[in-house]
Amino acid sequence: MSLNILIVDDSAVVRAMILKTLKMAGIPLGDVQQASDGCEGLDALENHWIDLVFADINMPVMNGEEMIDRIREQPEWEELPIIVVSTEGSATRIERLQRKGASFVHKPFTPESVQEVIKKITGVSHEQTA
Repeated sequence: MSLNILIVDDSAVVRAMILKTLKMAGIPLGDVQQASDGCEGLDALENHWIDLVFADINMPVMNGEEMIDRIREQPEWEELPIIVVSTEGSATRIERLQRKGASFVHKPFTPESVQEVIKKITGVSHEQTA
């Protein structure tokens, strides 16, 4: 099963790094959408089938936490898996995000750590090779 991914981060370099990490982890990728802030992320969700969202917290226009709140308000997205990728280390904020149904990966991250979180929340692991 391939995953349609949305990567939301205001840094194009970080978006590219997340995509490269997903490929290195062997995650079976379908369509990959990218957005530079929460508003663009919500637009992408409106226009594309997304199985998993990667989101930064600190972004202009609409931050990641506000975007998560808006996603959870929509019945069709309330169970959408979201992984927050951030340098933010505040236990209070991480707990608040987890209560909103988001998982958390600290920057910098490894293919193994990303793969582990994806498998935990989606059941999808790296591609099987014959």
